[in-house]
Parts: sequence; C-alpha cells; structure tokens
Amino acid sequence: MNQRVIVTGGTSGYGLATAKLFKENGFTVLITARHEDALKKAQTESGADYIFVQDVSRMADWQALYAFAQEKMGGVDILVNNAGGGLSIKPIEEQSEEAIDAIIKLNLNSVMYAANVFVPEMKERKSGTIINISSVCATHAWADWSVYAAAKAGVLNFTKGLQVELQPYGVRATCIIPASASTGFQSAAGIGETADSLSCDDIASAVYYAATLPARAIVEEMTVWGMSQMVQPL
Repeated sequence: MNQRVIVTGGTSGYGLATAKLFKENGFTVLITARHEDALKKAQTESGADYIFVQDVSRMADWQALYAFAQEKMGGVDILVNNAGGGLSIKPIEEQSEEAIDAIIKLNLNSVMYAANVFVPEMKERKSGTIINISSVCATHAWADWSVYAAAKAGVLNFTKGLQVELQPYGVRATCIIPASASTGFQSAAGIGETADSLSCDDIASAVYYAATLPARAIVEEMTVWGMSQMVQPL
C-alpha cells in the first residue's frame, strides 16, 4: 500500500529533511508552509508530490488542508506536525501579550487543531500515525525560553493524552523531542544561530523510524540529543 504523508513546516530544517526521506522511500508526500515560493523551492528539493499554503495557527487552514489531502491523495496515513518556532525568546516580563499568544498558537494550538481535524477519519479507518515535534525545552529549563518551553511541554503532554484516546482505534500518536540543532530556528527567533552536531537528517530519521514501525508497536516519545550539547544534570 502506498503510504501518504503530510509534513507541516516542510520548507526547511527538520520538515524538509523529513519530507525528503519519506519521498526517497516511496511515500506520497504533501508539504505545507506559509509561503508559496518557499514551498515550490522545497518541492523541487525534496520531490514532494503536493504543496499547500497553510498557517498552522488557523483552524480554517487545517480544515482546508484536510479537504485538499482527501481530494489529492484520498486520505493521510502519517501526519507530521513539525511547524513551529520560538518567535520571541526573552524574559517573561519582556514578552508582550501578542507574542505570548502567538507562541502558544503556533507551537501548541496547531497540533490540537491538527488532531481535531484529522483524527475522526483515522479512527474510522482504524489506522494512522500522528507525530508531533516538541523540543527538549519541554523537559529542561533555560533562561528566556519559558513561554516556548510551556508550549512545547504542552505538545508532549497533549500527545500522551491523545495516544490514550487513539489506542482503542489502532491509531498512534508519537512525540519526537529534538535537542538543539542548526536549522535556522535560532535566527528566526532573533538569537544567534548555533553550530550543533545534531542535524536535520538525524531528526528526520527518528520521525521515519517511529512512523514505519509495525502497527503492533509505538514509540511513545523519543528524545534525540546532539553529542555536542552538554546538559547537566541530564
């Protein structure tokens, strides 16, 4: 059976590497992002079959994506919720109301919207895998990252609760927890880009592994560290 995959935030970083890996292994791949020009470039680079312009923080965009995926691919077997971002990495007293709301909507609300829209069909079909990308900020603390960390901790715990809901229907929910990697994330958040040993391909491999396990097995959560990143205590 030809497996159908959606990867959000598929124009760079983990998303682009993940889309490319699935496509190289014969999957039908749809990538989403906010900008059509970037999507077209990523489609050429990854070989993705379809692109879709989407703001993951808007429920209406998720509903439109579901309709598009049904029309073009006949459904979705694997949904990778990769889109996210730091947006504003600052002490809490320097965060505006708008920044706080935007961080939570982009990183946490988006994965809830995704499940709300895609879960009913997966439950009816009694198959499917949802993979949510969190962050080590969900389990470890760094100064100035508190709002982003709260959102990503929500992703981890939402995924756990979602799996309890989905297990009776044979549908899987997995959380991948990447450590620091040089993906353009830091620059987009207004902080200096790092040069970590962890690569986008490493996270793509983790996602692919979790998604392609036999239906009888599930990865509840997987944390992937770069060997260059020292955290004490771990």
